[in-house]
Amino acid sequence: MWQNLSLRGRINLLLALLLALGLAVNIGRQIAEAGPRVQAEDHSVIRLAREFIEMIVADLNEAPDPDARLNQIARDLSRLRHVSIALHDAGGNPLTPRRLGSDVDTRAPPAWFVSLVHPEQTAVSVPVSIRGKPGSLVITSHPDDEIAEIWDGIVTQLEVGSVIALALFFLMMKVVGRALAPLQSLADAMGKLESGHYEARVAPGGAPELAAICTRLNHLAATLGEAVEDKRRLAERAVSLQDIERKEIARELHDEFGPYLFSLRAHASALAKQADGREPSADAVRKHGSAMLEQINALQQFNRRVLERLRPVGLAELGLRQALESLSRLWRESRPDVAIETSISPALGATGETADLTIYRIVQEALTNVFRHAGATSVSVVIEPVEQTGGRVCARVRVSDNGRGMEPGQKLGFGLVGMRERILALGGTLNVVSGEGGVTVEAVVPTAAT
Repeated sequence: MWQNLSLRGRINLLLALLLALGLAVNIGRQIAEAGPRVQAEDHSVIRLAREFIEMIVADLNEAPDPDARLNQIARDLSRLRHVSIALHDAGGNPLTPRRLGSDVDTRAPPAWFVSLVHPEQTAVSVPVSIRGKPGSLVITSHPDDEIAEIWDGIVTQLEVGSVIALALFFLMMKVVGRALAPLQSLADAMGKLESGHYEARVAPGGAPELAAICTRLNHLAATLGEAVEDKRRLAERAVSLQDIERKEIARELHDEFGPYLFSLRAHASALAKQADGREPSADAVRKHGSAMLEQINALQQFNRRVLERLRPVGLAELGLRQALESLSRLWRESRPDVAIETSISPALGATGETADLTIYRIVQEALTNVFRHAGATSVSVVIEPVEQTGGRVCARVRVSDNGRGMEPGQKLGFGLVGMRERILALGGTLNVVSGEGGVTVEAVVPTAAT
């Protein structure tokens, strides 16, 4: 049952139990104190009545009619509230009528309560002697009124305490309900986020902790929405770039590769005709052969350019260091006004083919952005090993420039966004920090030595 209750139900149930326990403890304390209180009242009343009777009886023999005086004293004392006094002869027989019971009260204590606080009556016999005739005055306690007052106080406390406890319970229910109201909104918003509705938001409210959770959830929803939108744009851009790349390769194949093949075919046909002749011309054969060699060299250069675009030439054969040095050298030759410093830690070691290509692409993309947009005069490329939490070995790539930096609110280009998605897929990170001193691109790429 407890597991099926909601958080609000659990808190309300605990509050109800605490209030009921507090009321029960208070009533129990009053019941426990009732017995000693009644006994103390009994002893006090009987002691006072006994001392009073002994003082009166001392002068009883001097009265003109001691018997009448004694009977009058017994009748007068029987009117007391908490005691009854009866005159008995030497044989213990009562000489005065018994005290009549009090009127029945509508809130009279139940029998179990009377037996609990005062199980038996207390009686004390005071001997008297009238002209040598023995007798006794029997003092009996009657704490009914005291017990009724205590019971009335307990009932009143129970009624008033119950009303106060109910009022506090409903007040706390209201307060708890208002405090936990954002939980339902949070659950609804999370359900919408799970369904892909990243525009869902929650109005911050309730306790400060819940308001902070609502704010963070809204920030999370906005971040997820931006990430999904970035992925959508990236996928759209990737498809677009793929189509553009295919068109360019198709155009180059048509414009360059096709003419080269046509020329080779023409020269090959001419050589075949020379072979079919009775006296082949050496000059003609040499001419067609030289032309074919030129076309083959051109085809090789064209093939190298296409391969360079598809994959860095020499990365697998020469390694990451030589490939990056070759890339830096090409940029230095094309932009001699920009100083490029490349530092690769000797402790880097082997990183693996996937990590090598990723590191190369990061440096290539970062340098391309620097020379296109930064207006920098110096660029620093640092690659070093770094150990992540859990002993995971990664390569940290940092490319910094002293250019103008990025404009406030400027978003990353598709190149860096694509690199970030690629690094995230590998389990790494990529951060871009822009300031007055330029832009720093820092990436952590997991290596094969993990």
